Order: sequence, then structure tokens, then C-alpha cells
Amino acid sequence: MPPKKKDAQPNVSAEELKGYYRDMLMIRRFEEKAGQLYGMGLIGGFCHLYIGQEAVVVGLEAAAKEGDKRVTSYRDHGHMLACGMDPKGVMAELTGREGGYSKGKGGSMHMFSKEKHFYGGHGIVAAQVPLGAGLAFADKYKGNDNVTFTYFGDGAANQGQVYETYNMAELWDLPVIFVIENNQYAMGTSTQRSTKSPSYWERGAAYGIPGEEVDGMDVLAVKEAGEKAVAHCRAGKGPYILEIKTYRYRGHSMSDPAKYRTREEVQKMRDERDPIEQIRDLLLTGNHATEDDLKAIDKEIKGIVNESAEFAKESPEPALEELWTDIYATEVPQEA
Repeated sequence: MPPKKKDAQPNVSAEELKGYYRDMLMIRRFEEKAGQLYGMGLIGGFCHLYIGQEAVVVGLEAAAKEGDKRVTSYRDHGHMLACGMDPKGVMAELTGREGGYSKGKGGSMHMFSKEKHFYGGHGIVAAQVPLGAGLAFADKYKGNDNVTFTYFGDGAANQGQVYETYNMAELWDLPVIFVIENNQYAMGTSTQRSTKSPSYWERGAAYGIPGEEVDGMDVLAVKEAGEKAVAHCRAGKGPYILEIKTYRYRGHSMSDPAKYRTREEVQKMRDERDPIEQIRDLLLTGNHATEDDLKAIDKEIKGIVNESAEFAKESPEPALEELWTDIYATEVPQEA
């Protein structure tokens, strides 16, 4: 994934650039803290970090509007933060505490926010893809112009239910953007070893679904592609596929030593293609921010993340009787 030449003056404002920088840095610092808490035994089970992939969700959220929905897999903390969910509630849920978004009963794979239209990370590979199409079907039925961002990885892209969903989504012209976060290794197998046709987005052609490949280490490129996909869906033209080529710095999960790639490969990506450093350079070289400005942003974010960790530690574990709550819907949905 060679670096692409940047325009000297990006077609976004200084405040937008700062916003992208801040949002990506928030995800990075939050995930680093989550990794620390996992190492301390405060987060149990699996923990899948988003470090390196921050530009994907931040770029697409920049193209979204209020009412748009998102659903993704278990590598989902970044998506939660990018759509505006409170870091305290996210961290508390990761640590299984009462103050979490699912009252400490779900962890990362069962965390939802009705207010932020976040419909979960899902632990079953590719299971969220038909769910995303279902969310889009609901919006089409209601007659609004909302779009659903349905995220899944390169490993999930080989699952059969993905293509069943493609077929139905195109048949019904559903306003769904299929976002393939191709971090090139799935769980631990490179795309070269697992997939004969590594251009995943082109598979949509069999169903008449347009799409494109995007540089997922460049938040501005992701935003531009996202705006194009969103316009396509809002115009009633049906689904769109974005294959976003990205890279995770850590293993598949915290328990993965990632011996399937070299340290030199990871370091090279960090040095040459890091999405946060790219925006940092744009801010500094364009005189949109000073080193002190960026240090202040980092300090602020570290404070927010540390506060979320303290909130999680101080929040009690859910009471035993909580096991019997939130089983059934308490509100009957109104007809459109």
C-alpha cells in the first residue's frame, strides 16, 4: 500500500483537520489504555484493539449525518468513540461494570447505543452484515434518507452470508454501505494466503453493486470516498461497497503474538503510513496548529481517557438480579 501524494492544501478547514486529529488520537489513546487494563486483568475475555485503523471510522463518520446507523464486528471500540459514545460508558462496559453501556453484562461484543444509532460489535464473523442490511431495509420502509454503515473485515469477506446479503441489498435498492476494513491479515492469515481474488470490492459487480478501493491510512481519502458512497445511497441508487485498505499494529486480539508478520513490517507502516502522523504533519506544515497546540490536545485526551479508566474501576459490578433484566423489549415500536 504505497503512500499517495497529498495536496499541499487539503480541501477541508483547519478546524476539521484538528477534529480528525483529535478523534483519531482519542481512539488511539483509549485503545492503549484498554490494553493496559487488559494486562492488569481488569478486562476479561477477548480484547480486540483498533490501533492503526483509526482513519477508517473517523473518515466515514465525517461523511455521516444524524440518523445514520452503524453496525460492526468485535473490533469496535473505535466505532463507538467515533460516533459519540461516552468513553466512560465504553470503558466501564469493557471492564464489566454497572456504569457500562450494557450495564456490565455485554462487554465489547454486546454493546449498543440507541441514542447514537450504534447497533453493536458482533462476535460471530460476518453475522453483522445481514443485520446491517436489515437496518437499511427499515429506513427504506420508513421512507427517510438515512444510510447504514455495515463494517466487516477481509476475513469475513469470504463468508457466504455476505453474498446473500449483497444479492438482497441490490434487489431491494437498500441504502447500505458495505465497508470492508481490509487490514490484510484477518485473524492471522494474510490475504495472499487466504483469498485467490484479493480485490474484495470488485466481487460486488456480480450483483450490480458499485464500489471502490480506498487508502485507509488517509482519513481525507476515506472521507471523500464516504461522501461519494453516502450520496449514492441517499439518492436511492442502492448499496455501495468500500474496500478500505488499512493495517492494525497489534495482534488480532490481546492474546495474539502476531508471529505471522515481522516487527520490521509493522514498524515500517508506523513510520511511513501512520494516519495520525499524516494529519499532524498537515496541521504543522500548513500552519494550522503549533506543536504546543497539539501537545495540549494530547494532554486533554489523555485526561479524558484516564478519567474513563478511573470511572470504570470505581463503578460497581452488576448485581446478581441484573441477570434477569433487559431480556425483552419494554417498548412496543410505533408503526411508521
